[in-house]
Amino acid sequence: MIRLILITLLLLTSLLTVFKAPTYNLWKLAIGAAEFAWVFIAITLLVLLSGFFAHQYNTIATVLGVIAIVLFLSPLVRAYDVASQLPKAMDKALGTHSAATPLSLAVLLSGYKEAPVAYKSLPYCGDLHMDFYPAIHPGNHPCVVVVHGGSWSSGNSQDLPELNTYLANHGYHVAAINYRLAPQNICPAPVEDVYQAMDYLRIHAAELRIDTNNFVLMGRSAGAQIALLAAYREQVPGLKGVVDFYGPADMVWGYSLPASPLVMDSRKVMENYLGGTYSAVPANYAASSPVEFVNKNTVPTLILHGENDVLVAYEHSTRLEKKLQENGIKYFFLSLPWATHGFDYNLKGPGGQLSTYTVLRFLQNICYEQQS
Repeated sequence: MIRLILITLLLLTSLLTVFKAPTYNLWKLAIGAAEFAWVFIAITLLVLLSGFFAHQYNTIATVLGVIAIVLFLSPLVRAYDVASQLPKAMDKALGTHSAATPLSLAVLLSGYKEAPVAYKSLPYCGDLHMDFYPAIHPGNHPCVVVVHGGSWSSGNSQDLPELNTYLANHGYHVAAINYRLAPQNICPAPVEDVYQAMDYLRIHAAELRIDTNNFVLMGRSAGAQIALLAAYREQVPGLKGVVDFYGPADMVWGYSLPASPLVMDSRKVMENYLGGTYSAVPANYAASSPVEFVNKNTVPTLILHGENDVLVAYEHSTRLEKKLQENGIKYFFLSLPWATHGFDYNLKGPGGQLSTYTVLRFLQNICYEQQS
């Protein structure tokens, strides 16, 4: 009976690789089910084998266990399908070629073999500071400015630092910044903080070895909205592009279709960030929507989003893609059918590997290929 209960729980968990998570806690479990799938597969196999060794074979439990294993495998299978098409798709969109492998079983099991990079904490404006990860190679290098997520009211510069280290190993400085948080500070305060951070980096470019003609903004979730708005709202000196990890791009539309209240009170989150309800301050919602600022001069954009995202609707990214297409902007959209919000939490997982490959290729294109 215990074995059957465990198998049933594992089967229910495996369903999160196919269906959207119905609650906030199950959303967190969904990240694990998809991005640490091999761990759940191993647990399921152990539970199944324990029945055979204990001579407590149960047909129902075995069938359920096999179904669970198949579902846990599905993100990996779909990830390999995306990986098989990704290099050519990026060649077509960006006009460059890469021999690198988007998805590797060796990385899946052991991770990337990157040298550790010690960051420096640098104060850039009042009490605000950034974590600066220097590129490990000598000389001047492009700088990626990273804006953290956290519903505009939490999080900090040390969230998800693994990609920072990876990029520093591949010839990019990374400045992960802190910014003023809601509800004490409303938009556009964080956007102004991004500009202040970039001003600091320009002033100290010589000592930090920054190529000031090659800045890139990158944000996750709420941080992606800030990064997109900073990139689109005005022409920023030296800014070559922006990377959008599952960010809310249309705040007006997003308020009209909120997330499930069992997952997050997204309207309350937006109200805290924008100073009130949409009916009270509609101009604030329009002024904070990156899609409203896309024009013929918008910088190249990389969009990464999972179709099973339950915190920030996938349609935010499709709406942004449409505006970029209408204005003839160079862009690439990495769409992951199985993935939920935060799929890059595990850099060596299927979502983590594919997004890391895509980000690196995008950076190589906009920072180096355009110079040739």
